[in-house]
Amino acid sequence: MKLNRQLKVNGQIKDRGTIKWTAMMLPEHVQMLRDWQKHERSDARPYLDEFDLEALYEEIHLAYRRQCLVEIQVWQEEAQAFTGVVTAIDLRLKMLSLDSSGNVLKFSFDDIIGAAMRE
Repeated sequence: MKLNRQLKVNGQIKDRGTIKWTAMMLPEHVQMLRDWQKHERSDARPYLDEFDLEALYEEIHLAYRRQCLVEIQVWQEEAQAFTGVVTAIDLRLKMLSLDSSGNVLKFSFDDIIGAAMRE
């Protein structure tokens, strides 16, 4: 019996998803659908509650104290990621300075949506 890797079983329904429709579509339509799906996923800014903000603060503070690489995710009309070392945290201006390979980038606390330390 041939193994079908695209087959998904959802309850009693066996479905191949959108793969069965791509044969009837033009390549331009497939590309437009992929672009639309990508746009739909990244269109809304994520909401961070106080627990998320506390975890974000702890991660940034720990990276600042250890002076290790950190990946900061920033929302500027879409999610963007920057990697570098946190050089300064200004609580008065609510700004974070990130040294990314010689360039010093400054981000507002309100724009930061994620942080993760890198090795």
